[in-house]
Parts: sequence; C-alpha cells; structure tokens
Amino acid sequence: MPRKPKAGKYKLKTHKATSKRFRLTGSGVLVRTKGGKSHFRRRTSDRTKALLSEMVVVEGKRIIKRVKHLAPYMEK
Repeated sequence: MPRKPKAGKYKLKTHKATSKRFRLTGSGVLVRTKGGKSHFRRRTSDRTKALLSEMVVVEGKRIIKRVKHLAPYMEK
C-alpha cells in the first residue's frame, strides 16, 4: 500500500532549552522559571528558596517574539 503524501513542506525543530524554560498558560501568557535553583543554596533563607519555584510573566515583546521563533509549536 503506498504512503500518502505529507501536507506541508517541512517540520520546524523546537529549541529544547527554550521549551524547558518557558510555558504558555491557558490564557496565552508566556511565563518563565527562575534561575539559581541548582546549587549555592545553603545560605539562602527558606522564604527565598520558596520564591524561586514561582513562575514569572515574561514582559518584553522582543523576548516573546524570540521564544515563539525558537519554540514554534508552543502555541495553543
């Protein structure tokens, strides 16, 4: 049985580091994780360490455009 031809021209590759660092919320807002969570955390307070787990809304239009270019299938 012959294979059916593909519809589009080609697939774009997702930049994996970008897809791990950024998320798109249900309302379409781009959020990012905070850095500084891997090591040198012994002297930081519990409150500061807890604040590192929060996601931060990305504000800059150029960064949003760059992330959408690097991760084209992130959109809903």
